[in-house]
Amino acid sequence: MMGDMASKDTMRMRDTAPSADGPPPAGGSSDPQGRPSAPPPATRAWATRLVVVGIVLAALNLRPAITSLGALLEEVRDGLGMSGSVAGLLTSAPPLCFAVFGVMAPRLARRFGAGAVVCAGMAAITTGLLIRPYAGGTAGFLAASALALMGIAVSNVLMPVIVKRWFPDRVGSMTGLYSMALALGTSAAAAVTVPMTDTLGGDWRTGLVVWAGLAAAAVPPWLALAARERRTTPAPQASARVEAPGLLRVTRSRTAWALAVFFGLQATAAYITMGWMPQIFRDAGVPASTAGLLLAVTMVMGVPLAFVIPRVATRLPHQGPIVVVLGLCGLVGYAGLHFAPAAGAWAWALLLGVSNCAFPLALTLVGMRARTGGGVAQLSAFAQSAGYLLSIPGPLLVGVLYQHSGGWGLPLALMAALMVPQMAVGVLAGRDRTVEDEATR
Repeated sequence: MMGDMASKDTMRMRDTAPSADGPPPAGGSSDPQGRPSAPPPATRAWATRLVVVGIVLAALNLRPAITSLGALLEEVRDGLGMSGSVAGLLTSAPPLCFAVFGVMAPRLARRFGAGAVVCAGMAAITTGLLIRPYAGGTAGFLAASALALMGIAVSNVLMPVIVKRWFPDRVGSMTGLYSMALALGTSAAAAVTVPMTDTLGGDWRTGLVVWAGLAAAAVPPWLALAARERRTTPAPQASARVEAPGLLRVTRSRTAWALAVFFGLQATAAYITMGWMPQIFRDAGVPASTAGLLLAVTMVMGVPLAFVIPRVATRLPHQGPIVVVLGLCGLVGYAGLHFAPAAGAWAWALLLGVSNCAFPLALTLVGMRARTGGGVAQLSAFAQSAGYLLSIPGPLLVGVLYQHSGGWGLPLALMAALMVPQMAVGVLAGRDRTVEDEATR
Protein backbone atom coordinates (compact mmCIF):
# COMPACT_ATOMS: atom_id res chain seq x y z
CA MET A 1 0.00 0.00 0.00
CA MET A 2 2.84 2.42 0.79
CA GLY A 3 4.27 1.76 -2.64
CA ASP A 4 0.93 2.71 -4.27
CA MET A 5 0.67 5.84 -2.14
CA ALA A 6 4.22 6.81 -3.05
CA SER A 7 3.67 6.32 -6.77
CA LYS A 8 0.40 8.26 -6.81
CA ASP A 9 1.76 11.11 -4.71
CA THR A 10 4.89 11.52 -6.78
CA MET A 11 3.07 11.23 -10.11
CA ARG A 12 0.76 14.07 -9.07
CA MET A 13 3.70 16.19 -8.01
CA ARG A 14 5.64 15.39 -11.20
CA ASP A 15 3.01 17.24 -13.18
CA THR A 16 4.04 20.47 -11.39
CA ALA A 17 7.77 19.74 -11.39
CA PRO A 18 8.99 23.23 -12.33
CA SER A 19 7.23 24.77 -9.28
CA ALA A 20 8.35 24.70 -5.71
CA ASP A 21 5.30 22.74 -4.59
CA GLY A 22 6.32 19.24 -5.60
CA PRO A 23 9.42 17.18 -4.85
CA PRO A 24 12.32 17.54 -7.25
CA PRO A 25 12.47 14.88 -9.95
CA ALA A 26 14.75 12.00 -9.13
CA GLY A 27 17.07 12.05 -12.10
CA GLY A 28 16.39 11.03 -15.65
CA SER A 29 16.79 12.82 -18.95
CA SER A 30 15.05 15.93 -20.27
CA ASP A 31 12.18 16.24 -22.72
CA PRO A 32 12.37 18.54 -25.77
CA GLN A 33 11.15 21.48 -23.65
CA GLY A 34 14.00 20.98 -21.19
CA ARG A 35 11.84 19.59 -18.38
CA PRO A 36 13.32 16.66 -16.42
CA SER A 37 11.68 13.35 -17.23
CA ALA A 38 10.03 11.24 -14.56
CA PRO A 39 12.21 8.92 -12.50
CA PRO A 40 11.51 5.19 -12.39
CA PRO A 41 8.58 4.21 -10.11
CA ALA A 42 10.89 2.28 -7.77
CA THR A 43 13.02 5.39 -7.26
CA ARG A 44 9.95 7.51 -6.55
CA ALA A 45 8.64 4.97 -4.02
CA TRP A 46 12.01 4.73 -2.31
CA ALA A 47 12.32 8.51 -1.99
CA THR A 48 8.80 8.89 -0.59
CA ARG A 49 9.37 6.16 1.99
CA LEU A 50 12.60 7.87 2.99
CA VAL A 51 10.71 11.16 3.47
CA VAL A 52 8.17 9.41 5.72
CA VAL A 53 10.96 7.90 7.83
CA GLY A 54 12.70 11.26 8.00
CA ILE A 55 9.54 13.08 9.07
CA VAL A 56 8.82 10.59 11.86
CA LEU A 57 12.41 10.61 13.18
CA ALA A 58 12.58 14.40 13.05
CA ALA A 59 9.26 14.76 14.87
CA LEU A 60 10.41 12.38 17.62
CA ASN A 61 13.33 14.76 18.28
CA LEU A 62 11.49 18.09 18.43
CA ARG A 63 10.69 18.01 22.17
CA PRO A 64 12.91 15.56 24.17
CA ALA A 65 15.59 18.27 24.55
CA ILE A 66 12.98 20.24 26.52
CA THR A 67 10.99 17.63 28.42
CA SER A 68 14.02 15.55 29.44
CA LEU A 69 15.52 18.68 31.00
CA GLY A 70 12.26 19.45 32.80
CA ALA A 71 12.30 16.01 34.37
CA LEU A 72 15.83 16.56 35.76
CA LEU A 73 15.75 20.33 36.30
CA GLU A 74 16.28 20.12 40.06
CA GLU A 75 19.33 17.87 39.62
CA VAL A 76 20.71 20.15 36.90
CA ARG A 77 20.29 23.22 39.11
CA ASP A 78 22.08 21.54 42.00
CA GLY A 79 24.84 20.19 39.78
CA LEU A 80 25.59 23.51 38.09
CA GLY A 81 24.85 25.77 41.05
CA MET A 82 22.19 27.47 38.93
CA SER A 83 20.17 30.26 40.52
CA GLY A 84 16.39 30.32 40.44
CA SER A 85 16.33 33.26 38.03
CA VAL A 86 18.66 31.50 35.60
CA ALA A 87 16.53 28.36 35.85
CA GLY A 88 13.52 30.50 35.01
CA LEU A 89 15.37 31.85 31.98
CA LEU A 90 16.17 28.30 30.92
CA THR A 91 12.53 27.21 31.10
CA SER A 92 11.49 30.29 29.09
CA ALA A 93 14.16 29.71 26.43
CA PRO A 94 12.25 27.26 24.15
CA PRO A 95 9.51 29.61 22.93
CA LEU A 96 11.99 32.48 22.67
CA CYS A 97 14.42 30.43 20.57
CA PHE A 98 11.57 29.07 18.46
CA ALA A 99 10.48 32.63 17.67
CA VAL A 100 13.96 34.05 17.01
CA PHE A 101 15.47 31.18 15.03
CA GLY A 102 12.28 29.95 13.35
CA VAL A 103 11.93 33.11 11.31
CA MET A 104 15.26 32.29 9.61
CA ALA A 105 14.02 28.96 8.25
CA PRO A 106 12.36 30.07 4.97
CA ARG A 107 15.40 32.10 3.92
CA LEU A 108 17.72 29.19 4.69
CA ALA A 109 15.43 26.77 2.85
CA ARG A 110 15.40 28.97 -0.25
CA ARG A 111 19.18 29.17 -0.16
CA PHE A 112 20.10 25.57 0.64
CA GLY A 113 16.90 23.51 0.26
CA ALA A 114 14.43 22.44 2.94
CA GLY A 115 15.94 18.96 3.27
CA ALA A 116 19.43 20.33 3.87
CA VAL A 117 18.18 22.75 6.53
CA VAL A 118 16.28 20.02 8.39
CA CYS A 119 19.39 17.84 8.17
CA ALA A 120 21.45 20.65 9.70
CA GLY A 121 18.75 21.07 12.34
CA MET A 122 18.97 17.43 13.36
CA ALA A 123 22.78 17.72 13.50
CA ALA A 124 22.45 20.84 15.68
CA ILE A 125 20.12 19.02 18.08
CA THR A 126 22.56 16.10 18.28
CA THR A 127 25.55 18.36 18.91
CA GLY A 128 23.74 20.50 21.48
CA LEU A 129 22.51 17.49 23.44
CA LEU A 130 25.98 15.92 23.39
CA ILE A 131 27.72 19.06 24.59
CA ARG A 132 25.40 20.59 27.18
CA PRO A 133 25.76 18.06 30.04
CA TYR A 134 29.55 18.41 29.89
CA ALA A 135 29.87 22.10 28.96
CA GLY A 136 31.46 22.86 32.33
CA GLY A 137 29.16 25.54 33.68
CA THR A 138 25.88 27.39 33.43
CA ALA A 139 26.92 29.56 30.46
CA GLY A 140 28.04 26.56 28.43
CA PHE A 141 24.88 24.66 29.35
CA LEU A 142 22.73 27.57 28.15
CA ALA A 143 24.72 27.95 24.92
CA ALA A 144 24.50 24.24 24.08
CA SER A 145 20.77 24.26 24.89
CA ALA A 146 20.35 27.23 22.52
CA LEU A 147 22.12 25.29 19.76
CA ALA A 148 19.74 22.36 20.17
CA LEU A 149 16.74 24.71 20.31
CA MET A 150 17.92 26.41 17.12
CA GLY A 151 17.85 23.05 15.34
CA ILE A 152 14.37 22.40 16.72
CA ALA A 153 13.16 25.85 15.67
CA VAL A 154 14.08 25.59 11.97
CA SER A 155 12.76 22.03 11.81
CA ASN A 156 9.49 23.13 13.46
CA VAL A 157 8.92 25.63 10.69
CA LEU A 158 9.95 23.41 7.78
CA MET A 159 8.03 20.25 8.68
CA PRO A 160 4.73 21.62 7.28
CA VAL A 161 6.67 22.69 4.18
CA ILE A 162 8.05 19.18 3.69
CA VAL A 163 4.58 17.68 4.17
CA LYS A 164 2.96 20.11 1.72
CA ARG A 165 5.70 19.57 -0.84
CA TRP A 166 5.75 15.77 -0.83
CA PHE A 167 2.13 14.99 0.10
CA PRO A 168 -0.04 17.85 -1.22
CA ASP A 169 -3.20 15.70 -1.25
CA ARG A 170 -2.43 14.00 2.09
CA VAL A 171 -1.69 17.00 4.27
CA GLY A 172 -4.05 15.79 7.00
CA SER A 173 -2.79 12.23 7.31
CA MET A 174 0.89 13.15 7.11
CA THR A 175 0.52 16.06 9.53
CA GLY A 176 -1.27 13.63 11.82
CA LEU A 177 1.61 11.16 11.60
CA TYR A 178 4.12 13.93 12.26
CA SER A 179 2.09 15.32 15.19
CA MET A 180 1.63 11.87 16.68
CA ALA A 181 5.36 11.21 16.55
CA LEU A 182 6.02 14.61 18.11
CA ALA A 183 3.59 13.90 20.96
CA LEU A 184 5.15 10.47 21.45
CA GLY A 185 8.65 11.95 21.71
CA THR A 186 7.39 14.60 24.13
CA SER A 187 5.65 12.22 26.49
CA ALA A 188 8.35 9.52 26.27
CA ALA A 189 11.13 11.90 27.28
CA ALA A 190 9.06 13.20 30.19
CA ALA A 191 8.14 9.72 31.37
CA VAL A 192 11.36 7.72 31.01
CA THR A 193 14.17 10.20 31.63
CA VAL A 194 14.17 9.90 35.43
CA PRO A 195 13.89 6.08 35.65
CA MET A 196 16.42 5.72 32.81
CA THR A 197 18.81 8.02 34.68
CA ASP A 198 18.45 5.91 37.82
CA THR A 199 19.10 2.75 35.82
CA LEU A 200 22.24 4.24 34.25
CA GLY A 201 23.78 5.16 37.60
CA GLY A 202 21.89 8.24 38.73
CA ASP A 203 24.05 10.89 37.02
CA TRP A 204 21.86 13.59 35.46
CA ARG A 205 24.47 14.13 32.74
CA THR A 206 23.98 10.58 31.50
CA GLY A 207 20.22 10.96 31.65
CA LEU A 208 20.37 14.00 29.37
CA VAL A 209 23.06 12.90 26.94
CA VAL A 210 21.34 9.66 25.92
CA TRP A 211 18.77 11.67 23.95
CA ALA A 212 21.53 12.73 21.58
CA GLY A 213 21.44 9.16 20.24
CA LEU A 214 17.84 9.55 19.11
CA ALA A 215 18.72 12.84 17.39
CA ALA A 216 21.72 11.26 15.68
CA ALA A 217 19.45 8.56 14.23
CA ALA A 218 17.49 11.26 12.40
CA VAL A 219 20.51 12.65 10.56
CA PRO A 220 21.15 9.89 7.92
CA PRO A 221 17.73 9.97 6.18
CA TRP A 222 17.81 13.76 5.95
CA LEU A 223 21.39 13.65 4.73
CA ALA A 224 20.29 11.34 1.92
CA LEU A 225 17.29 13.55 1.12
CA ALA A 226 19.46 16.68 1.10
CA ALA A 227 21.90 15.03 -1.30
CA ARG A 228 19.04 13.96 -3.55
CA GLU A 229 17.56 17.46 -3.44
CA ARG A 230 20.85 19.03 -4.48
CA ARG A 231 21.52 16.41 -7.18
CA THR A 232 18.11 16.50 -8.86
CA THR A 233 17.01 20.14 -8.65
CA PRO A 234 17.89 22.07 -11.84
CA ALA A 235 19.43 25.51 -11.31
CA PRO A 236 16.51 27.49 -12.84
CA GLN A 237 14.09 25.64 -10.58
CA ALA A 238 16.22 26.42 -7.52
CA SER A 239 16.37 30.07 -8.54
CA ALA A 240 12.59 30.17 -8.81
CA ARG A 241 12.34 28.88 -5.25
CA VAL A 242 14.52 31.72 -4.06
CA GLU A 243 12.63 34.49 -5.84
CA ALA A 244 8.97 33.49 -5.95
CA PRO A 245 8.19 33.34 -2.20
CA GLY A 246 9.57 36.85 -1.78
CA LEU A 247 6.55 38.18 -3.73
CA LEU A 248 4.17 37.12 -0.96
CA ARG A 249 3.65 39.64 1.84
CA VAL A 250 2.20 37.27 4.35
CA THR A 251 1.83 39.93 7.06
CA ARG A 252 -0.93 41.56 5.00
CA SER A 253 -3.10 38.46 5.25
CA ARG A 254 -5.84 38.43 7.90
CA THR A 255 -5.80 34.64 7.83
CA ALA A 256 -2.06 34.64 8.58
CA TRP A 257 -2.56 36.91 11.58
CA ALA A 258 -5.49 34.84 12.84
CA LEU A 259 -3.41 31.69 12.53
CA ALA A 260 -0.45 33.32 14.30
CA VAL A 261 -2.60 34.41 17.26
CA PHE A 262 -4.29 30.99 17.37
CA PHE A 263 -0.89 29.32 17.38
CA GLY A 264 0.31 31.60 20.17
CA LEU A 265 -2.74 31.11 22.38
CA GLN A 266 -2.70 27.32 22.05
CA ALA A 267 1.04 27.34 22.84
CA THR A 268 0.32 29.51 25.89
CA ALA A 269 -2.25 27.00 27.12
CA ALA A 270 0.11 24.09 26.50
CA TYR A 271 3.06 25.66 28.34
CA ILE A 272 0.83 26.67 31.27
CA THR A 273 -0.56 23.15 31.47
CA MET A 274 2.86 21.48 31.33
CA GLY A 275 4.40 23.91 33.78
CA TRP A 276 1.67 24.35 36.38
CA MET A 277 -0.91 21.55 36.25
CA PRO A 278 0.97 19.17 38.59
CA GLN A 279 1.27 21.98 41.16
CA ILE A 280 -2.46 22.70 40.93
CA PHE A 281 -3.22 19.07 41.74
CA ARG A 282 -0.65 18.93 44.54
CA ASP A 283 -2.08 22.05 46.16
CA ALA A 284 -5.46 20.35 46.07
CA GLY A 285 -4.11 17.40 48.08
CA VAL A 286 -3.26 15.03 45.23
CA PRO A 287 -0.03 13.07 45.94
CA ALA A 288 3.03 14.20 43.96
CA SER A 289 3.36 10.86 42.16
CA THR A 290 -0.29 10.96 41.09
CA ALA A 291 0.04 14.58 39.97
CA GLY A 292 2.92 13.60 37.70
CA LEU A 293 0.90 10.71 36.32
CA LEU A 294 -2.02 13.06 35.61
CA LEU A 295 0.28 15.30 33.57
CA ALA A 296 1.53 12.25 31.67
CA VAL A 297 -2.08 11.32 30.86
CA THR A 298 -2.68 14.85 29.53
CA MET A 299 0.37 14.63 27.32
CA VAL A 300 -0.32 11.09 26.10
CA MET A 301 -3.77 12.15 24.89
CA GLY A 302 -1.95 13.94 22.10
CA VAL A 303 -0.61 10.73 20.61
CA PRO A 304 -3.83 9.24 19.16
CA LEU A 305 -5.69 12.52 18.73
CA ALA A 306 -2.78 14.15 16.91
CA PHE A 307 -3.27 11.54 14.19
CA VAL A 308 -7.07 11.75 14.06
CA ILE A 309 -7.69 15.51 14.23
CA PRO A 310 -5.65 16.54 11.13
CA ARG A 311 -7.32 13.83 9.04
CA VAL A 312 -10.76 15.06 10.09
CA ALA A 313 -9.76 18.69 9.57
CA THR A 314 -8.76 18.19 5.93
CA ARG A 315 -12.14 16.62 5.19
CA LEU A 316 -14.10 19.65 6.42
CA PRO A 317 -14.69 22.83 4.39
CA HIS A 318 -14.30 24.88 7.60
CA GLN A 319 -12.20 23.82 10.59
CA GLY A 320 -13.97 26.20 13.01
CA PRO A 321 -16.13 23.48 14.62
CA ILE A 322 -13.02 21.54 15.66
CA VAL A 323 -11.56 24.71 17.17
CA VAL A 324 -14.73 25.27 19.20
CA VAL A 325 -14.89 21.68 20.47
CA LEU A 326 -11.26 21.79 21.62
CA GLY A 327 -11.81 25.17 23.27
CA LEU A 328 -14.91 23.98 25.14
CA CYS A 329 -12.95 20.99 26.45
CA GLY A 330 -10.40 23.45 27.80
CA LEU A 331 -13.05 25.63 29.43
CA VAL A 332 -14.66 22.64 31.17
CA GLY A 333 -11.25 21.35 32.25
CA TYR A 334 -10.24 24.68 33.82
CA ALA A 335 -13.62 25.01 35.51
CA GLY A 336 -13.19 21.54 36.94
CA LEU A 337 -9.73 22.39 38.25
CA HIS A 338 -11.28 25.33 40.09
CA PHE A 339 -14.37 23.70 41.58
CA ALA A 340 -13.30 20.07 42.14
CA PRO A 341 -9.58 19.65 41.37
CA ALA A 342 -9.05 16.46 43.36
CA ALA A 343 -12.45 14.79 42.98
CA GLY A 344 -12.48 14.97 39.19
CA ALA A 345 -8.73 15.02 38.59
CA TRP A 346 -8.68 12.30 35.92
CA ALA A 347 -11.55 13.86 33.98
CA TRP A 348 -9.89 17.28 33.97
CA ALA A 349 -6.58 15.78 32.86
CA LEU A 350 -8.29 14.05 29.94
CA LEU A 351 -10.21 17.16 28.90
CA LEU A 352 -7.11 19.34 28.98
CA GLY A 353 -5.28 16.69 26.97
CA VAL A 354 -7.97 16.97 24.31
CA SER A 355 -7.82 20.76 24.42
CA ASN A 356 -4.05 20.75 23.93
CA CYS A 357 -4.56 18.99 20.60
CA ALA A 358 -5.09 22.43 19.12
CA PHE A 359 -1.37 22.16 18.26
CA PRO A 360 -1.70 19.50 15.52
CA LEU A 361 -4.73 21.37 14.23
CA ALA A 362 -2.65 24.56 13.97
CA LEU A 363 0.03 22.68 12.01
CA THR A 364 -2.63 21.31 9.68
CA LEU A 365 -4.05 24.78 9.10
CA VAL A 366 -0.57 26.03 8.13
CA GLY A 367 -0.51 23.47 5.32
CA MET A 368 -4.09 24.20 4.25
CA ARG A 369 -4.02 28.00 4.28
CA ALA A 370 -1.34 28.32 1.58
CA ARG A 371 -1.30 26.89 -1.93
CA THR A 372 2.43 26.84 -2.68
CA GLY A 373 5.52 25.51 -0.97
CA GLY A 374 6.88 29.04 -0.67
CA GLY A 375 3.61 30.23 0.83
CA VAL A 376 3.61 27.42 3.39
CA ALA A 377 7.21 28.23 4.34
CA GLN A 378 6.47 31.90 4.92
CA LEU A 379 3.17 31.24 6.70
CA SER A 380 4.76 28.59 8.91
CA ALA A 381 7.63 30.88 9.87
CA PHE A 382 5.34 33.83 10.55
CA ALA A 383 2.68 31.91 12.49
CA GLN A 384 5.14 29.98 14.63
CA SER A 385 7.56 32.85 15.31
CA ALA A 386 4.83 35.35 16.17
CA GLY A 387 2.89 32.69 18.04
CA TYR A 388 5.79 31.58 20.22
CA LEU A 389 6.61 35.20 21.04
CA LEU A 390 3.00 35.66 22.10
CA SER A 391 3.18 32.57 24.32
CA ILE A 392 6.19 33.67 26.40
CA PRO A 393 4.39 35.83 29.02
CA GLY A 394 1.61 33.33 29.78
CA PRO A 395 3.36 30.89 32.13
CA LEU A 396 5.18 33.76 33.86
CA LEU A 397 1.92 35.68 34.40
CA VAL A 398 0.28 32.61 35.88
CA GLY A 399 3.15 32.31 38.35
CA VAL A 400 2.84 35.97 39.35
CA LEU A 401 -0.93 35.70 39.86
CA TYR A 402 -0.51 32.54 41.91
CA GLN A 403 2.15 34.10 44.10
CA HIS A 404 0.25 37.33 44.78
CA SER A 405 -3.24 35.87 45.17
CA GLY A 406 -2.18 32.85 47.20
CA GLY A 407 -4.42 30.48 45.27
CA TRP A 408 -5.40 29.21 41.85
CA GLY A 409 -8.64 31.16 41.35
CA LEU A 410 -7.15 34.05 39.36
CA PRO A 411 -4.70 31.94 37.33
CA LEU A 412 -7.46 29.53 36.33
CA ALA A 413 -9.72 32.44 35.43
CA LEU A 414 -6.94 33.74 33.15
CA MET A 415 -6.50 30.34 31.51
CA ALA A 416 -10.24 30.05 30.88
CA ALA A 417 -10.46 33.62 29.59
CA LEU A 418 -7.70 32.99 27.04
CA MET A 419 -9.75 30.14 25.58
CA VAL A 420 -12.35 32.60 24.30
CA PRO A 421 -10.05 34.55 21.92
CA GLN A 422 -8.37 31.27 21.00
CA MET A 423 -11.69 29.94 19.74
CA ALA A 424 -12.49 33.23 17.97
CA VAL A 425 -9.24 33.50 16.01
CA GLY A 426 -9.25 29.75 15.40
CA VAL A 427 -12.61 30.05 13.67
CA LEU A 428 -11.19 32.85 11.50
CA ALA A 429 -8.10 30.79 10.67
CA GLY A 430 -10.29 27.83 9.77
CA ARG A 431 -12.09 29.59 6.92
CA ASP A 432 -11.58 28.12 3.45
CA ARG A 433 -9.11 30.63 1.98
CA THR A 434 -5.39 30.97 1.39
CA VAL A 435 -2.85 33.65 2.25
CA GLU A 436 -1.96 33.99 -1.43
CA ASP A 437 -5.48 35.30 -2.05
CA GLU A 438 -5.20 37.91 0.70
CA ALA A 439 -1.59 39.07 0.62
CA THR A 440 -0.66 41.97 -1.62
CA ARG A 441 1.91 41.14 -4.25
